[in-house]
Amino acid sequence: MMDTVSCSLTVLFEDPFWIGVYERVDGGLYEAARIVFGAEPKDYQVYAWLLKNGRLRFSPALTGGRVAQRPVNPKRAQREIARAVAGGGVTTKAQAALQLERERNKRERRTRARERNEEERRMRYETRREKHREKHRGH
Repeated sequence: MMDTVSCSLTVLFEDPFWIGVYERVDGGLYEAARIVFGAEPKDYQVYAWLLKNGRLRFSPALTGGRVAQRPVNPKRAQREIARAVAGGGVTTKAQAALQLERERNKRERRTRARERNEEERRMRYETRREKHREKHRGH
């Protein structure tokens, strides 16, 4: 049995920038990525951006349940698309996934900063000890 991958890209205005939320469901796992565009992008600009920057940083995977794949009536699909465009907005699941991504980045940034500070502190200590040894050399 072959798993299907479904994905969607929602472009919306989140003050002060236009952002895109790329949602992907792959084998029952839900992932989301956030793209910041800045000024309002045109359709062709979004497409060009996706082609150029195809590697997105997705959130950690959440279990999203299996999406039932069955034939959809074209009129129903058109109504659902119109509803999605009119309603706009980010789903709460996407918000949760993006929050997990932000928290992970925050932890990584804090770890790097802590290591850098410890290294700087150690270097200052070594410099102080070396100066102290130079002053007392020959006495």
